[in-house]
Amino acid sequence: MTNTPTRCDIFCTVVDNFGDAGVSWRLARQLAGEFGWRVRLWIDDLAPLLRMAPNHADGPVEVRLWPKTWPTPWLAIDTAEVVIEAFACEPPPIYIEAMAIRARPPVWLNLEYLSAENWVAGCHGLSSPHPRLPLLKHFFFPGFAPNTGGLLRERDYGARRQAFDESAFRAEFGLPKKAPDELTISLFSYPNPALPELMQAWAASPQPIRLLLPGSSEAAHKTGNLTVHPLPFLPQPRYDELLWACDLNFVRGEDSFVRAQWAGKPFVWHIYPQTDEAHQAKLDAFLSIHPAGPRLKAFWQAWNGAGTPDWPGFTASLPGLKAPLREWANTLAARPDLASKLVQFCLDRLK
Repeated sequence: MTNTPTRCDIFCTVVDNFGDAGVSWRLARQLAGEFGWRVRLWIDDLAPLLRMAPNHADGPVEVRLWPKTWPTPWLAIDTAEVVIEAFACEPPPIYIEAMAIRARPPVWLNLEYLSAENWVAGCHGLSSPHPRLPLLKHFFFPGFAPNTGGLLRERDYGARRQAFDESAFRAEFGLPKKAPDELTISLFSYPNPALPELMQAWAASPQPIRLLLPGSSEAAHKTGNLTVHPLPFLPQPRYDELLWACDLNFVRGEDSFVRAQWAGKPFVWHIYPQTDEAHQAKLDAFLSIHPAGPRLKAFWQAWNGAGTPDWPGFTASLPGLKAPLREWANTLAARPDLASKLVQFCLDRLK
């Protein structure tokens, strides 16, 4: 290979509002910023990107709107050395045809959804030949085990965390100085029928609770011991700061779920619901490998539709969650991150 930067096209279709776009953008930014790759992100809906990365046009990633109709002839399409389809959103057929006529076929990856299920490690890195063209697609699985693709984590995460000023963050968003007994909670979830009852429990709590709602248009208000404080929708780096500033974080989907683990704070995961209940198996799989899984299980399952969340019981367990959650974050951080593994995987095949 030459010393010219590796060219990479990432394709993303927006299904889950922010999740698909969030993971794709985070990966694109890391490949370009940390590894010097020339990255184009093809995305079919720019709206979520404009909210989570409003300054995306100023960075090293070239963002392109995925057109409904691609240019012809396909011989003229400029394909990349590495092609990543996020979550099985296959590139346009005309682009795949162009991939096949390259002098050297590109490394073609399907970046899969994150799961802690046992079968993931055995499927990570497997390949599948195209049924008609001389192309090979590899399946790249994020995961928690060492023999998976790992998790997205930027090189500067630790330095940013160390430099974070919680008092300045609270002042910036109009939050008063934190009272000694205040419990600060962030809430980012899918619509959840358990939320009204949980908010009633928060209002009746003997402990003052401040609920931070990123991206909410709801007016600030106080009910009992619960104070609700809306925040603007935060770009990805600022969302990390929100997690660091809170004592408990409710997160959803994949991207914020991973960020909550890096934060090392108690958190509650609202997994993306699936009609065939496949999400429950994924939820149980993660709880089975997490050191605090037995203490999280009842509340997490209730928050995901299997019962009524027991807030008094869960809040009593919060102090005991801090050590295992920090230990878990440190264990994961000691392993190679997803972007590093993905780069090495591709370079090994581009030699």
